[in-house]
Amino acid sequence: MMVTDPIADLLTRIRNGHMAKHDKVDVPNSKLKQAIVKILKEEGYIKNFKVVETKKSHPIIRVYLKYNAQGEPLIHGLKRVSKPGRRVYSGKDRLPKVLDGLGISIITTSRGIMTDAKARHMGVGGEVLCKVW
Repeated sequence: MMVTDPIADLLTRIRNGHMAKHDKVDVPNSKLKQAIVKILKEEGYIKNFKVVETKKSHPIIRVYLKYNAQGEPLIHGLKRVSKPGRRVYSGKDRLPKVLDGLGISIITTSRGIMTDAKARHMGVGGEVLCKVW
């Protein structure tokens, strides 16, 4: 199956997994997706992730979803910002804040993929991939 926007596919699988109350979701593997999922883990939005080798197809990323004590997902929203048809770039002075700092933006910069706070600290701008809150 050909996916035109793999990042949107990743975000949709996580969103759908939360809505269905799944413990984990599987996503096709790529370095970009691994970097995004690593940031989600570091920021506490997911429990964990691991790359799983499969016998029949390419490797997958298994994302373990995280819920609070009442069973509600910790991720309240995921939004794809920059899309294949419309790229969105921000300079170091205009990086977006999500809910006044309660959420994160994931930015791809010349120094790697990072959160908006880290990009602000390092003084770099880049392409705004998505927002998570």
